[in-house]
Amino acid sequence: MRHSSLGGSLLAVTAAIAMSGAPARAYDVVAVSDGGTITGKVVFHDALPHARKVIPTKNSDVCGGMREEQEITLGGDGSVQDAIVYLKGVKAGKAWDDAAKHALLDNKGCMYVPRVQAVPQGATLEVVNSDPVLHNVHGFTGSDTLFNSALWKDKHSEKVLDSPGFVRMDCDVHGWMRAWVYVAENPYYAMTAKDGSFKITDVPPGTYTLVTWQEYTGPVESTVTVKAKDTATVTAEIKKTSPVGVGG
Repeated sequence: MRHSSLGGSLLAVTAAIAMSGAPARAYDVVAVSDGGTITGKVVFHDALPHARKVIPTKNSDVCGGMREEQEITLGGDGSVQDAIVYLKGVKAGKAWDDAAKHALLDNKGCMYVPRVQAVPQGATLEVVNSDPVLHNVHGFTGSDTLFNSALWKDKHSEKVLDSPGFVRMDCDVHGWMRAWVYVAENPYYAMTAKDGSFKITDVPPGTYTLVTWQEYTGPVESTVTVKAKDTATVTAEIKKTSPVGVGG
């Protein structure tokens, strides 16, 4: 009878949680006393894509004239700037960086600034318009609209990014504008510097899937093993193996 009562209680609790809609905890903050470090560089040695031709069709006094934009920014040794690197599926580890929980996306010169950024899950994204023209900021997760805000100069809109993954930012007024925001499911992520380098610290010992994403190439996965209080050094090579998109 005791066993039956316990089972019934567990079922009742489970049912109550399901009915309440309370989300399961996806990541737990725990002490990491023996964590290791992942350092490395992201490189691209594939054929370079043709530059994207941008032809502004309105508000030329603000948006400028025809220009070309590179789809991937490289250093002389093939190093990749502004790629996002993250560990997939980590359920517990170091604390989040509170300073990163507020992010800014500016409409400036009919471009999104920055074009790519990474934020923690639950961060507030503030979108502002520095241009003296109307922008309509349209955020997508896949094909689904996450938010859609019309902004005049010096106006702003805020959105809490609750779901991990990539958010694509378009402008419904100026169709060439685009930006990407990666919403991290755990604190183990980084963006590459101008020399393609990155660093992820306080990683619990173990073997992980390391995902490297760049707008042109899409996600590329590799495996990395981290030992206690040690540094794992990796070179992540990306290439055009998948359509432009998002990594899970």
